[in-house]
Amino acid sequence: MKKILYLMRHGQTLFNARRKIQGWCDAPLTKLGIRQAIIAGDYFKNNNITFDYAYSSTSERACDTLEYVTNMSYTRVKGLKEWNFGTFEGESEDLNPSLPYGNFFVQYGGESEIELRNRIAKTLHSIMKNDNHNTVLAVSHGAACRQFMRYWAHTSDIDQKERLGNCCILKFEFEKDTFRLIEIINHDFNELP
Repeated sequence: MKKILYLMRHGQTLFNARRKIQGWCDAPLTKLGIRQAIIAGDYFKNNNITFDYAYSSTSERACDTLEYVTNMSYTRVKGLKEWNFGTFEGESEDLNPSLPYGNFFVQYGGESEIELRNRIAKTLHSIMKNDNHNTVLAVSHGAACRQFMRYWAHTSDIDQKERLGNCCILKFEFEKDTFRLIEIINHDFNELP
């Protein structure tokens, strides 16, 4: 039986707006980020999508986003956290190296790209293997979502080269221990103040 995972990035934060590196450190949602989360929640309501279970990264920005999307109870999971950027946390994004980051942040106390990719894949697999988890919402982070996409790129026909925007939703099918990306839902926030 196919199960569905909706993997979503959090709404805009103060650090996003100020172009600060934000991995394991945290910043609150901006007013725009709150509006983005509400719009994402409306997407689910308008399409009659309900969840059996919901999960969030332990970061406040992800938990707050989930709470604006749905009022159901949820579980906070450390494995859904963003990339650990070590001592680069909270610094200007101008200090980021060129992509791909690879092992760059390891020397500064952070994670490697493969460590993040494997962590997020293992976490989401363990969530979706649970009984009665037929339709699941998981709120995570931009790099974590991207690395999950990369982990399962060999099973998926669709991709998005551009950065995953705030409150972007990735819809995956899960069957026979395999995820397949079947849709990317990007909202148009251009009209928001």
